[in-house]
Amino acid sequence: MRRFTLTALAAVTLGTALSAVPAHAHEKTPDLADCTATACHFAVPPGTYDVKVLLGGSAESSTGITGETRRSLLPETPAAAGERVARSFTVNVRTPEGEPTGPDGTAGLDLVIGGSAPALADIRVTPARRDSRQILLVGDSTVCDQPGDPYAGWGQQLPQFLRKGVSVANYADSGESTVSYLANPRLWATVRPLIHPDDLVLLQLAHNDKTTDGATYRANLETLVSGVREKGGTPVLVTPIVRRWFNSDGTLNNDTALLVNGLGVDHPAVARSIAADRDVPLVDLTAKTKALVESLGVEASKALYLYNEKRDNTHTSVHGATVYAELVREELVAQHLVPGPVFRTSPTLSNGAS
Repeated sequence: MRRFTLTALAAVTLGTALSAVPAHAHEKTPDLADCTATACHFAVPPGTYDVKVLLGGSAESSTGITGETRRSLLPETPAAAGERVARSFTVNVRTPEGEPTGPDGTAGLDLVIGGSAPALADIRVTPARRDSRQILLVGDSTVCDQPGDPYAGWGQQLPQFLRKGVSVANYADSGESTVSYLANPRLWATVRPLIHPDDLVLLQLAHNDKTTDGATYRANLETLVSGVREKGGTPVLVTPIVRRWFNSDGTLNNDTALLVNGLGVDHPAVARSIAADRDVPLVDLTAKTKALVESLGVEASKALYLYNEKRDNTHTSVHGATVYAELVREELVAQHLVPGPVFRTSPTLSNGAS
């Protein structure tokens, strides 16, 4: 990923809280963003940026921040009346800003100020340090930055759990298999040059490998693993999230749910085998999501997916994507792939967290 040094930092100070458009909101200068009560735009080039916000106002508040293509960047954060709460995060700005094969989106960095009672007192955007780490995501529609509500990918929700110093570059793309991801120049050929030493690259492809034979599927995953290692990054194989497809006994022990394709290729089993044979870290998201969905049961598990909205048992709701992102976070910490302090401990943060 390219790093940029800006001669003037994009910054805006908004007083004690934004309740109306600031007086300077209509000034059009190349290094000063426009902010309103609900949104900010920073005219910065593609790159990685640190964002520092000061939250709170005269009344009790609760503020969350999303950005770019519906990425959750900061979970809803409470502040008592008259209190100021500082938070920081690092964000990836790229073109296209969402799915790699989607529309370019809006140039620069766009942030949406939300929450049940939003109050933004100050915000500053500066280029990230050169030693900032990134987590790159390779995946399909269950991972990607979904452009439209009610859809959400778990990779879209992962950034909110990260503190400043680590960004998520989500190059997952709807409809992709291991075959198409390797073949499309906008996908793997674009991602691989962006990998820096010590970056993590999470690899979850399976849902669309419906006609991929076992040998090809294994070879494709091994190609991705090798490509990451050749760039000095750390590949992490992530088995696919389950489909919410129950047996009559309330279990998910069937091919549809557990991603076994029509040729009998057990995608999670292949990933587990490669992880063992090539000493690759593994996040067994299939096992974790299976256990969670089964524990919730037929009715309660509907909220994780888009069953109620779309009769969709594959794609997740914002709630489900957030829960699944937490499962990924837990595994990255447990396997010491990312130091625990890098992650926020909870979507609802204590005032002492940063």
